[in-house]
Amino acid sequence: MIPNLGKWSNFSLLLFINGKYEGETSVINIASYIDHTILKPVTTYIEIKKICGEAREYGFAAVCVPPPLVRLAVESLGTAPDMPVRDANPNGSDGQLRSGAEKESGPAIKVATVIGFPFGYSVVKAKLAEVEQALTDGADELDVVINLVALRNGDWEYLTGEMTAVTELVHNRKKIVKVIIESGILQDQEIIRCCEIYSKAGVDFLKTSTGYAEKGATVHAVQLMRAHLPAGIRIKASGGIRDYAFARQLIEAGANRLGCSASVEIVKGGALLPAERQAAPTSEKGAEKADY
Repeated sequence: MIPNLGKWSNFSLLLFINGKYEGETSVINIASYIDHTILKPVTTYIEIKKICGEAREYGFAAVCVPPPLVRLAVESLGTAPDMPVRDANPNGSDGQLRSGAEKESGPAIKVATVIGFPFGYSVVKAKLAEVEQALTDGADELDVVINLVALRNGDWEYLTGEMTAVTELVHNRKKIVKVIIESGILQDQEIIRCCEIYSKAGVDFLKTSTGYAEKGATVHAVQLMRAHLPAGIRIKASGGIRDYAFARQLIEAGANRLGCSASVEIVKGGALLPAERQAAPTSEKGAEKADY
């Protein structure tokens, strides 16, 4: 018999393995890995307010929004002292509602946006202008698409200079850089080379995908990146992540963050008992459909 999940609810999961719980080390707060994402070109103000509300309720790590809507997201996440929000303690939450004042001592929900999105072939000067505007508007994390034209033509010097300039600007403001390499259209050796040059550039995350390419995140790509990145550089998997099972596989492969538009469904799926989860439909691994 599988015990009731009880207080772990939608926010952290006790993994049931071989008929028994595997102890506190098996607790996963799946929501704390997720950048709750909406990047479609016709995103509305109402949708931004909705995902920010969901981020507060479920305790997501960040919201990722289009550049023109960064300021609105920042304002929408501004927690008033009397606004109830969910506890997002990554070490195990009781899922209780807390006031805004109490929330301030816990993990803050970050605002992320994208730069050079989705194709990455804008010039460095244009990307730096986008970064400057995003930082001015209050973005905490910048997900930057590399110049894939340069990559496919083997211009690694250009790629190094591009991301070094972006990283310097962002780090001067004490913010976070995530580099999107579009792993689904790269050969393994190209992914490994990206790990090498972007490690030297000092980026904070390597990110698999925009969600616009024909193939998104895969367990193989995450494992390959983890094997060739220093421990201090994190990995964000994105593109085609629509269910808890795949999300968990990516985390186990080495992902530190997940970019998802189906975030609420993933968290709810994780709260199912194992038998129920097996009966639920799963997404295609590395699905080609965009996650925006």
